[in-house]
Formats: sequence, structure tokens, C-alpha cells
Amino acid sequence: MNRESKQCLLSVITLNYNGVKDTCELLETLPLDDPAVEVVVVDNASAADEATAIEQRFPRVTVVRSDRNLGFAGGNNLGIKAAHGRYLLFINNDTLLKGERSISDLQPLIDRLDGSPLTGMACPKIRFTWDDSPIQFAGYTALSPVTMRNKAIGFGEPDRGQYDTAHPTPYGHGAAMMVKREAIERAGLMPECYFLYYEELDWSVMIRRAGYDIWYEPACTVYHKESSTTGRQSAMRTYFITRNRLLFVRRNGSGAKKLLAYGYLMGLSVPKDMVRYLLTGRFSHMKATLRGVRDFITNNI
Repeated sequence: MNRESKQCLLSVITLNYNGVKDTCELLETLPLDDPAVEVVVVDNASAADEATAIEQRFPRVTVVRSDRNLGFAGGNNLGIKAAHGRYLLFINNDTLLKGERSISDLQPLIDRLDGSPLTGMACPKIRFTWDDSPIQFAGYTALSPVTMRNKAIGFGEPDRGQYDTAHPTPYGHGAAMMVKREAIERAGLMPECYFLYYEELDWSVMIRRAGYDIWYEPACTVYHKESSTTGRQSAMRTYFITRNRLLFVRRNGSGAKKLLAYGYLMGLSVPKDMVRYLLTGRFSHMKATLRGVRDFITNNI
């Protein structure tokens, strides 16, 4: 698909890693025939030749192949380099849009970004796909400077319209976030040191440090199947969450709060997790936790 930069308003970027079924289901809900929209799929070294299958089924989609798994940030950065849009929507391949398959489904996010030169990122309401589609994300609270934890506003609640007012949020949600190209040019690409988890939080900090606001925009909704790739309770997730909380502190903490965060995570959170995994027989998670701490300490990142 060859489109002039001036014609492309929006680039939709999604990653595929051994998930061709989910990716194709997402693509079926996107405005592939709109000349103002380009769709970029980055295949993050899937075991089978899923890139060819996507190209053959969706000839208007640009497929970028990586010969190794670059993680969430690295894969998306490949997509950024291949994209031409003024706005870039980063969206998980295990999500869906439920609308008219036109740019109007995403227009509220564009309008939010257009509404102020200081707005660099806009995120939709995100709802799960099961049951009555409860809310996953209606903005975030700020991370605690000590525990490095925060909350997704509305998580698990039925959507009764209680979060239908747009508001600033300190961080974007990695499942769906639209960013101005100029904000990326000023803030920089996604930090690739995380590989998986926490990178969108760090990138949000980078974007805010570059002088931009981040907004939650509920006039657009994305539906999320949630962690069909790595699994909510996988040892891989445990490893990266353990390591990357510490890494986030290293990159963003300062002064006494940084020392308190290290003390909390290493002296309380990690031992507590180890005991919990021991009592429940989840020995692979114990090993993953220890590897996460070891790789952080030895700077094996």
C-alpha cells in the first residue's frame, strides 16, 4: 500500500505475535478502505509465516516483518517508522471496534487531539468483551511513588455511563492510545528496555515531560479480549512486572522517594510475592520473580 504522507491522516499500528486469528478479527473492524487511514501490522517474529497470511487476506494493510521478537515497544517503534499519519493509533491485536468500520469510529480521539496544541495523547474507553462488557479503563490514577502501583478507573464496573466525561489522565493505556506525531518527535520513541509491561507508562511520562497532556476520551470505545497472548497469570508476566517496576523506579524516581520505592519493592513486595507463590505451589512464578530481581540488579536488560 503506497500512500502519500499528505493523504494519510491516521495510521493504525498493531502488533502480531503468534496471534493471526485475533489480528484478522481486529482488521475486520477497521476502516481499511478509507484513503485517510493506513493500517500497519508489525509481525514480531511469529513462529509460523503469519505475515504472509495477513498480507494475502488484507492487501491494503502494510505488513512489517521483524526477524526477532522486539517486544511491545520495539515492535511499535518499527510501526512508527513505517507509518505516515499525522496521528498514530497504537492498538492491541486482541481488541475490536464495534461501529461502522469508518474513521468516524475513531474521530473523537482525533478531535480530542485537535482540540488543544498541548494534548499529545488520547485514549478511548476500554471495555472487556465478555459478559456485559464491563469497563477495563476509564483513565488512570497516578502511580504511587513508593509502591509503583495505581488503579484503572472504573475497572470491572458495568458501563452505566458513569465515566462518560472526558478528563486528563496521567498515563495512556497500552491496549489503545492515539498520539500526535509531533508529540512522538518531541518526546522520543517508546522505551525498548522494558520489552513488555510498563513501557506505555514510561512513554506517557516522557510525553508529559515534553509538555503534553494525556486525555481519556469516552466518546470512543474499544473492546478488549485481554492478554490472549501472554496470559494474565503467566510466569512471563510475573518476570516482567517484577523487573520493570524496579526499572521504572530507576528511570523515573528521584531522591528519598526513589530509595523508599526500592525499599518497598525489594524489602516487602518481592518477599510477600515469594511467600504467596510458595504457599500456592507456583514455583515457576517464584523463579520468575527471582530472575526479575537478578536481571534488574545485574543490569541484564
